[in-house]
Amino acid sequence: MSKYVQVSLALGSGAARGWSHIGVIKALQDMGIEVNMVAGTSIGSLVGAGFASGRLDDLEKWVRDMGRWEVFNLLDFGFSHGGIIQGEKVFGHARDLFGAINIEDMPITYGAVATDLFTGREIWLRKGDVYQASRASCSMPGLLAPAGVDGRWLVDGGLVNPVPVSLCRALGADFVIAVNLNSQLTTTAVEARSKYLAPGHDRQTEPQADLHGHITPANTESSEGYDPSEEADEGFFKSFLSTSQQYWDSMKEKFNGQSYKAPGMLGVMAGSIDIMQERITKARLAGDPPDILIQPKLGHISLMEFERGSEAIDVGYETTMRMKDFILSELQLFAERRG
Repeated sequence: MSKYVQVSLALGSGAARGWSHIGVIKALQDMGIEVNMVAGTSIGSLVGAGFASGRLDDLEKWVRDMGRWEVFNLLDFGFSHGGIIQGEKVFGHARDLFGAINIEDMPITYGAVATDLFTGREIWLRKGDVYQASRASCSMPGLLAPAGVDGRWLVDGGLVNPVPVSLCRALGADFVIAVNLNSQLTTTAVEARSKYLAPGHDRQTEPQADLHGHITPANTESSEGYDPSEEADEGFFKSFLSTSQQYWDSMKEKFNGQSYKAPGMLGVMAGSIDIMQERITKARLAGDPPDILIQPKLGHISLMEFERGSEAIDVGYETTMRMKDFILSELQLFAERRG
């Protein structure tokens, strides 16, 4: 059916949540949908590169085998390059693992979105080393160092186009299936609010909301058992970076008598990026909507929990398969209208 229609995937940004794209693509393949082109932003550009180069199965195996130490060993820390991580190690490893290939030589049409750091312009990367392109698209401000490409310093494409439907249209797509990974901002916000106490906050008198929005009275056991140290479970990398922040927080509390818990540097950065991408995504999708929008519920996975790849892949697959009848019927209807 889809061979008569040029189908494109718009794979959105979302850091560790982006492994969900693998599950989405696998589900579409199981439905018999032929995808002719793919555009990716940030982590979507990396997964899109694996798919467009014909190495999706290899990418899935790599991700599913990725544990906390494997993630840590791929990080090249260095604060002198414009980010906490230089980023060359992980993308170099991907190139060694899956083979170097240029975008123009891949069997499926591909494009990646990045942002010019100094002009703010949206940059579409359509030629050259695919891993250099995805490296530039993934350069999350403050975390991953900017990438120098063709005389420009490029950063994360999620700053301007988190779900690149517009690039899919420009590539010649008839039918666009978009994947938005950041649709659960309210879920993560409720969770974060329960962990960090702002000055003037009275936990004893304010009712608490769980992740489903249900209100629990403040004086029940669920609130009495609160322990800010439990944030260590948020992920190895996130916990590693927040160690010094926790130390200084404890020192400030000891000497200044603080009774509140402030979020760490990475928490502020990740939360801000979440908010920004969620707002920009809504605006961009309203102006240029896809034909199908898939939104896996990934609010429980933080931006940096790359070791939870198997979980994210499974969520993407299950979410997409639940939409099978709708996706196939919409694609069939589109094909019939084209005659």
